[in-house]
Amino acid sequence: MDAIKDLFSKNIRQYGIMLALVVIVIVFATITNGKLVQPNNVAALIGQNAYVLILALGMLLVIVAGHIDLSVGSVVAFIGAIIGYQMSIWHVPWGLAVLTGLGVGICVGIWQGFWVAVVKIPAFVVTLAGMLLFRGLDQVIAARTMGSLPQGFNNISNGFIPRFLGSIPNPFAGWLIPSGSVFSRELDGVTVAIGAFAVLGLGFQSWRSRRSQIEHGLVVSPLYLSVLRWVLLSVAILAVTFVLSMNTPGATPILRGTPILLILLGVLILVYSFVATRTVFGRHVFAVGGNRNAALLSGVNTRVTDFLIFVNMGFLTAVAAIVTTSRAGNASAQAGTGYELDAIASCFIGGTAVTGGIGRVSGAMVGALIMGVLNMGLSIARVNANWQMAIKGLVLLIAVTLDLVSKRRSAVG
Repeated sequence: MDAIKDLFSKNIRQYGIMLALVVIVIVFATITNGKLVQPNNVAALIGQNAYVLILALGMLLVIVAGHIDLSVGSVVAFIGAIIGYQMSIWHVPWGLAVLTGLGVGICVGIWQGFWVAVVKIPAFVVTLAGMLLFRGLDQVIAARTMGSLPQGFNNISNGFIPRFLGSIPNPFAGWLIPSGSVFSRELDGVTVAIGAFAVLGLGFQSWRSRRSQIEHGLVVSPLYLSVLRWVLLSVAILAVTFVLSMNTPGATPILRGTPILLILLGVLILVYSFVATRTVFGRHVFAVGGNRNAALLSGVNTRVTDFLIFVNMGFLTAVAAIVTTSRAGNASAQAGTGYELDAIASCFIGGTAVTGGIGRVSGAMVGALIMGVLNMGLSIARVNANWQMAIKGLVLLIAVTLDLVSKRRSAVG
């Protein structure tokens, strides 16, 4: 009975952050008279905050292991400058420039991982030095903004999946959607198919996870709670699918369904969810963050684990640099400013423990979406930029405080 009670308490904490996201979306949709949830703004929300989602995936593992990375914003700008320089000055094919950027990101991760894992310098110091080092190198390379990048490269963040399945009638035309809009009468078939596949995949994954827990004799949540979770997440997925599948008249460019960037993000989230929960490396990361000495005595090679964490962070930082440069259509020395703060805040808001050892990919993603909705909602509502920073700071402080209070109550109980 106590085990079920603990499990229920854990689920409440996990779903509380999701409920907070829903509430924030509803509040800003109301304040902005529905502008926040228009198809063009939903697509823009994905594009503008893709870098946060990508960086949060890597930062989650860094923080869970008990480290921090302050350099990711500068590294994004540095790698973006290298990619832009190749295409704009040397006229290198964009595919080769992307591979070079990924290679540079891995090298940066090796560099920082060496100082943290081998020399044993605290990650705070190493990445603070990296923040200054790579920002300086970025400003040397990108002394001027480099534009006129190839369209194929720009399509990474600005392109859409081709509409090869055609269109289907919109069942809500003339009801929830004004019938006067010619675009509202049709939905993109590809987007609808992707949404349906995501719902079915989520249901299968939930069923398989529950069956595995039962087979191993673990305590599982009540069936009704599992079904409710699947239903609520499915509704959220279908809502986003419906909005993205509509074309918006007057948008520039007119939306064409599913952004390519959304597929990239989906693949990364699935891969890192698997890595964090189903691989030896993922288990080692959580073991090191939970109790480094105990992990070492258990045979975990903490040096290799720390090293790989930063190599992985370097790789994901390169992916974020590619996405950021592609969306902007140019490489600028000012790119990446404050990115590290957004990534760190996303993890903490999503329930990652400040002391390490606890964190979930889903929580970090929800935290990143909360940051994104706040950014876009406050901008649409024309809130002063200074107040936007203050509000996000308060949200971060409140989220961490609630998490710590919840853990202390659980410990006392």
